This record gives sequence, C-alpha cells and structure tokens, in this order.
Amino acid sequence: MFVLVACSSSEKGENDSSGQESEQDNKKSVQSQQLENLTIGLTNDVGPLNIYTGNLDWLTDLVYDKLFSPSPYVEKPTPWLAESATQIDDTTWDVVVRDGIKWHDGEDFTAEDVKFTYEYYRDGPANRHTHHVSEVPKIDTIEVQEDGKTVRFECGYPCPSLLTITFADLPILPEHIWSKVENPRKHTELAVGTGPFILTEYVTNQHYKLKANNDYFMGQPTVANLTLPIISDATAMFNSLKSGEVDVSSRPVPAELISTFINDNNFKLAEASALSIVQFNLNYGIEPYDNPEFREAMSLAIDRQAIVDTILLGQGQAGTKGYPHPASPWTNPDLSTPYDLKQAKEKFAALGYKDTNGDGLLETADGEVLTTTIKVSSGEPIFVRTAELMAEHFTTNVGIQMNVQALDATTFAAHSSEKNYQATISLIGPHGVADPDQFIMSHRSGYLWTKEVAYPEMDALISDWMAATDIESRKLISFDMQKQYNSQPTSIALYYPKEVYAYNAEVFDQYVESLGYGIINKYSFLSKDVQTAVSATEPVSIK
Repeated sequence: MFVLVACSSSEKGENDSSGQESEQDNKKSVQSQQLENLTIGLTNDVGPLNIYTGNLDWLTDLVYDKLFSPSPYVEKPTPWLAESATQIDDTTWDVVVRDGIKWHDGEDFTAEDVKFTYEYYRDGPANRHTHHVSEVPKIDTIEVQEDGKTVRFECGYPCPSLLTITFADLPILPEHIWSKVENPRKHTELAVGTGPFILTEYVTNQHYKLKANNDYFMGQPTVANLTLPIISDATAMFNSLKSGEVDVSSRPVPAELISTFINDNNFKLAEASALSIVQFNLNYGIEPYDNPEFREAMSLAIDRQAIVDTILLGQGQAGTKGYPHPASPWTNPDLSTPYDLKQAKEKFAALGYKDTNGDGLLETADGEVLTTTIKVSSGEPIFVRTAELMAEHFTTNVGIQMNVQALDATTFAAHSSEKNYQATISLIGPHGVADPDQFIMSHRSGYLWTKEVAYPEMDALISDWMAATDIESRKLISFDMQKQYNSQPTSIALYYPKEVYAYNAEVFDQYVESLGYGIINKYSFLSKDVQTAVSATEPVSIK
C-alpha cells in the first residue's frame, strides 16, 4: 500500500547558520516557481464556504481537508489528515491523526477537532454530510484515546465502509471556531480550514480570492493566488475566457462551442468524466408515477441515444446503464436500461392506457388524454432542449401528450424541493450518483424514495446491506439494489455528461483530473507526487 508522507523540513543543529541560509534560499526558489495568480471563472455564488449554506465540492476542498483523500469515488483513498485508519472489529475503527498541522489562523489541528466535527455533523442541524454519521452509517460514539491523537469510532451496526466512504467525504472543521457557532446556517465568517489555500476575500455575487497556504503539510501549492470571479451567464463566461479576463472556466464548454476553441491556438481543451447524471425525475408520490410498472414503461420509452446525438452533438454517453453512474467503482457493471418502444407501448396498454379515438394519444380509463408536464430551469438551455425533444418523441411516438414548462431558476428550485411537479429534468452530481452510502440514504431521505412508504423488495436489501460486515459483501448487495431500482426508477438516467474544459495553457498547464471534480481541484495545484498518490490523472486532451 502506498503511504503518503507529509512534507517537512530537514532537521538541523540549532547553530547551523549555513543550513538556515540554505533553507531560506530553497524557500525563495520554490516560491519563485509559483505562478503568481490564476483566474478561474466560477459559475455560481455558494457563500463564504459555509458547508451548511452552500457547497461546491471542489471549491470547498481547496480550503478544507478530510481524513482521507481524494473522495469516496475511488476504491482506496489515501491517508490525508489521518496517518492511518484501522478496523478493530465489525463496528469499531481507530483513526490516528497527523501531528504538526495548523489551521489557517495558526491554531493547532488535533484529534479533538475530528471528534468535534463528527459529533457536530451528527447532532447539529442537517447538512449534506450528516447522514454519513447519523444514519448511513450510524456512528454512536466518538472518543479521543489516551494518546491524544487516536480517535475511536463506534458504529451502531457494521460499518466496513467508514474508511473508503465516510472518512474520505467529511471535511474537518476547527473546533475553536465552530464550537462557538450557535446557528451554523447564519454563520457568515470566511471559512478557516487546513487546506492548500486560504480564503481571504468573498464578495457576494462578485468574487472569491484565495492565497496559497505555503506551510501546507502536503507541500507548497504551485499557484500563489487564486482569483475566482462569479460569472453565472454562459455567454459571458466564454467571452471572458476568450478575452483573457479569466484563465480557465469552471463551466464546461458546450458542444456547439468546441470548434471555436479548437480553432484558437491560445487554448487547450481537456476532457474529464463529470461523474454526474442528467436525469428525468418522476414524482413517485402521485398517480400514475407511483405505479412501478408505469415508471418502467416510461424508462423503456426514452431514446437516450437520440438525446446525446441531437442535443449534445455526441458530447456525452447515453444513460443506458441507468443509475448510479457507471464510472463509479461502486456501480454494478451489468446494469441496463434499454430503449424498447415496442415493449413500452405494450406495458402502457397493459396498464389500461389506450388510444380509443384514433388521434394517436393514449387515454386514461376516464377517457382523459394521458398527459405529462416536464418542468425545467430556463437557465439550463440544454435541459430545455432535451425536454422539448423528449416531449416531441413521447407525443408523436409513444402517445403521451408531453408538455414543457420552463421556469426561472429560483421558481424551478422551489417546485423541485416542494415536489410540485409531475416530472423534471435536472443534474445530480457525484455525491448523489457515485457514493454507495448515499444511494442507500437516497431511498430513505425522500429523494429516490422515502422510508415512510413501504418498498418491501428494497427494504429487504437495505436490511441485508446494513448487516453485511465487509466491503465486498456490501458491494454485491448494492449491485442487487441498483438492479432493483433501475427496474422501476423514480429518476431515470438520460445521459452521463462529458465535461470539456478550455484553458489558457500559456498561463497554467498543470491540470489533472480527480474523478468527480473535473480538472479544477486542489490536486491540480499540488506536486506531481501528491497527484500520483491520490490517483489524479492527466485529463484527456482533445486538442
């Protein structure tokens, strides 16, 4: 197993002035190799990096660290804030934390910060990390041992994935700051972490500024300053990139603009796996979408390849492998959600939907035309075009009158959270579609399903999953769960996006891909040795 060793200065005698001069010279040399500033176009404002009120994983990850890195989206994460993690028995883990790490404000990082963070996530207001401590898995006790650097975690049921999933997902908070925060959702101070960059300025809807943490325990970053102007409009973003106002865009280049960057010698293009799914969400709480047979028929009726070919111009992968994302190491490789119009029509007919008047549209038992309205955000033009193509296909070829309702982003978000829809099109990112523990939680939280509504087949599998004591057994049970889910999905995978990034290589050309984080991630700004250790890879060059 690869062991990642934190960087440290060589030991010297206290009177060794030549050694001190050499160290100072080396420090100046390293700093001179840093790029002074990199400007990254940011698509949206997520606040002062308070993970309770806004979260963009790759941006948060620049400031915060986790016990293991890079994420739950690899099979074997690397020790990071932790020196090691050891499973004592089916329900117990010991984590040894590193010495000598400082928070950005100069305070020492300790095992007490780890204990505090996990208890805060578990017992405080819910955030996107909460379930990794409170339910899936369920950690009952967290105690710092007598040595002062070992944290013992006791789970309420077997937790073989604590290292690979939980320890690799939860950012660690400074106890000396957050213990004084009464309401985390109202905390507006700039985030303080242990990460490679320090957040120095945030102006709402304008920009973020970060500076390198030159004493970072994994080595000095290769960029001294990051400036992130917030550019929400896609056209404005790419105009800023072309004009040199930004050096790289965090917004992937849409298919129709690829050629303009290929023909511009100032830019390079790199492709990364988005590890996300654009999905067709059905409101399983209302008729007829509460019927699993109806949802299966809807899935069979979707021509996913036509969406990729027509809307994405081939820049994506048809969602014929279903849900979760097929690139996750935790996904069943044998999943299949095919397009079969004949079988779909047969299923709709078996459910009693028939065209009795010959107008090409299916009718309910009451004689009403079977109608579905897709709600979509007007701020996502590709999703709007996808919905329009689906509406045309379903109306013409399936016999379901399908309409599209484009809503402004705020209204769409409200309708989605309140389940005020029949169907929507949206994107779900890596945490939702590549984290195996989240897949379980999604069936209990109201997203893919809710634990308040009986689902005997899935409930039995979840019980088996919770009883499993090793990773491999859990993985095989998860595979069965995924197969069960895709037989009657509540969110249907339409396509898996491919992300193409354009950047000015004359300014900076050391980007690497961290699966699920694209090419703009903390590892792009760390040494090659660190990049190799956390399985970061060179993005696929398409120019």
